[in-house]
Amino acid sequence: MISEVQFQTELQLLISNAIREDVGTGDYSSLACIPETAHGQAKLLVKDQGIIAGVALAKMIFEYVDPKLKITNYIEDGTHVEYGDVVFEVSGSSQSILKAERVVLNTMQRMSAIATKTNQYVQLLEGTSAKILDTRKTTPNFRAAEKWAVKIGGGENHRFALYDMVMLKDNHIDFAGGITLAIKKTKEYLKANNLDLKIIVEARDLDEIREILLSDGVHRILIDNFNYEDTKTAVQLIGSKCQTESSGNINEKTIREYGLCGVNYISSGALTHSVYNMDLSLKAF
Repeated sequence: MISEVQFQTELQLLISNAIREDVGTGDYSSLACIPETAHGQAKLLVKDQGIIAGVALAKMIFEYVDPKLKITNYIEDGTHVEYGDVVFEVSGSSQSILKAERVVLNTMQRMSAIATKTNQYVQLLEGTSAKILDTRKTTPNFRAAEKWAVKIGGGENHRFALYDMVMLKDNHIDFAGGITLAIKKTKEYLKANNLDLKIIVEARDLDEIREILLSDGVHRILIDNFNYEDTKTAVQLIGSKCQTESSGNINEKTIREYGLCGVNYISSGALTHSVYNMDLSLKAF
């Protein structure tokens, strides 16, 4: 993953672009009927159940819109919530609260859904050595928040983007002329450009596993779309030579069985691309 400084920069870019997109030249609904001096308060109300996520990001959004807004927090990120729970209250300029409302809700609803699904996968893996990873299958311009939600749900982050880790997948291997050549070229490129990046290589079958193991410098082998028995065989072949990761159409019904195969990690795009937003609302009172 990227550094904390860069991660915070990504979050600020996310917030500024989301407010630009939603507010534009002005929230004319509020400007038209609410005095600039009006003060109000609202509460973040849960109308669902699951793991709440995005509380800290919501505070950043309110701060960006109006530093004078006051947030009184009752429930922290990563907490299981039920229908009727109040996560926080916000008070201050009524116009500012309404300006931030939709961005806060959109952000928290999706982040909470991701954290909830991630937590379900984490629980399914209890008792195995495997940890759940996210992928780059994220919403454009919202990746930082979605990967943060995975962490809140108890999962771990894979690479953030194309620039912070090398992953040689099937297309890279085919375009490069084969596994061995792809690894060789990659190591030469990293050395020539003074880049310290970990290398992950995808394998499509056990023969490719054996070929990858002939090259040094591979951090992790991606055991992609293998059945259970072949996954167990792959783990035995790899041993402690490098890390192992299972991927490919892994879901709630199959994830535990793959975890029991002995892999170090299981990656799932479903954590971020197949979730239903948690129902939340911001209600004035």
